[in-house]
Amino acid sequence: MPAPEPVPRLRVTETFSSLQGEGDAVGWPTFFIRLTGCPLRCHYCDTSYAFQGGEWRGISALVDEARAAGLRHVCVTGGEPLAQKDCARLLAELCDSGFAVSLETSGALDTNGIDPRIVRVIDVKTPGSGEVEANLAGNLRELRATDQLKFVICDRADYEWSRQFIQERGLHERCQVLFSPSHASVAPRDLAEWILADRLPVRMQLQLHKLLWGDLPGH
Repeated sequence: MPAPEPVPRLRVTETFSSLQGEGDAVGWPTFFIRLTGCPLRCHYCDTSYAFQGGEWRGISALVDEARAAGLRHVCVTGGEPLAQKDCARLLAELCDSGFAVSLETSGALDTNGIDPRIVRVIDVKTPGSGEVEANLAGNLRELRATDQLKFVICDRADYEWSRQFIQERGLHERCQVLFSPSHASVAPRDLAEWILADRLPVRMQLQLHKLLWGDLPGH
């Protein structure tokens, strides 16, 4: 008699309900599932506590917890959630359960096998991140109109690199492009003025959760 298949599960750092702080869904009450582990070490990372630890949770239990939260929006984040092979299954099952689901990913791992119902928020790594070589070109070739590309700007050089990056590839014509000032590195007003001076077709965003709760985990 064949052995039963293992129950799909993921290592989870935390789950919590908060307002979405970034992207097109900013401000919406959202249930967050933060998976453990990340192969990158960006200079500006504010979730390094998710690199290790966590606890194993079954996918069905996570979907049940999302239902119990009573919110329409669910965000799967990390760490780097795609570093765990069963993340794609979690995303699909959340969609099957009727949630509006987004995935926050570094863009260093292949996103093209993800359920097309998912809103993919891809963090394009700038030179200031220290991980610019990790950008996976294939993710940019297969963009959908519902995707979002996020650039965290660490300084003027980062801004100029990002401006050239999107213009050479016409990325702003394919999906929404978001520019964020790296927390405590670039003054938000400076970034706003650079964007306006260049008439750059990007959307500037500030991290709403940091404005409301600072660096408290679980927000």
